[in-house]
Amino acid sequence: MLIIEDVNKSYQGPSGDIPVLNGVSLHLAAGRSLALTGDSGSGKSTLLHLAAALDQADSGRIMVDGISLEGLDDAGRAALRRQQVSLVFQQFNLVPALTVAQNISLHARLAGRVDPGWIEALTERLGLAEYQGRYPEQLSGGQQQRVAIARALAMRPKLLLADEPTGNLDEGSSASVMALMLDLVRETGAALLLVTHSQAIASQLDQQRHLSKGRLDTDIRYEMNSSGGTLREGKA
Repeated sequence: MLIIEDVNKSYQGPSGDIPVLNGVSLHLAAGRSLALTGDSGSGKSTLLHLAAALDQADSGRIMVDGISLEGLDDAGRAALRRQQVSLVFQQFNLVPALTVAQNISLHARLAGRVDPGWIEALTERLGLAEYQGRYPEQLSGGQQQRVAIARALAMRPKLLLADEPTGNLDEGSSASVMALMLDLVRETGAALLLVTHSQAIASQLDQQRHLSKGRLDTDIRYEMNSSGGTLREGKA
C-alpha cells in the first residue's frame, strides 16, 4: 500500500540546504500498521507529509496503492488525498464554521463515501455523540482531537497517516482511539503509518521503525517487562 524507497529531503536554511531525510526506505502492506518513532527534529513529520503528497521529495520514490507520487500534478495529489489517504495532524485543523457532525463527515463527503452507519459508530466509540451540534471552539482540546480522528476514519481510507494522534488525549481516551484505529486496519485492510513518541503506543502496532538524524534504524520491537511497566527496546 505504501512504498518509500531511498527518499531524500532537504530544506533551505540561511546557510544552505539542511538535510532532513537521508535515503529512507520502508514498505507498508495493506492491513498492516507501522509506528515511526524518533526524537523531535528527526524527520518523522516530514516523512509523513511526503507520504501524504503534501510535500515532494528531492529524490527517491514514493508509491501509494500503486500510484507514483512523483508523476502527479497538484490536482492529482489532491485527488489522492481526497480518495485514498486520511491524515490526523498534531493540530486539529477543524473547520470553525462547521459543527462536529459536519466536520466528521467532511472528508467522506468529498470522497463520495458517506456511510451514516459507520459515522454513527465512530461518534459513539469516540464519545462524541452528544457534541455533534457543537462547534470546534466549544470543545476541549482532547474533544477536538477526537473529532479530527473521526473525520480521518469516516471515509475508510486505504492509507491512514497519523502524527501523534493521541497526544492531546488522556490515558483512557488514548487507549480507546488506538483500539479504534487498529480495528479499522483489520476491518478494512487499510494501512496505518503512525508517528509517536510513546513506546507503549508503538508496541501495539505490527512494526516499529526508529528515525534518527534522517535515517531509519533496523526494525525495532518493544516489549513490556514482567512488571508491566517500563518497556525495553530490542532488534526485531
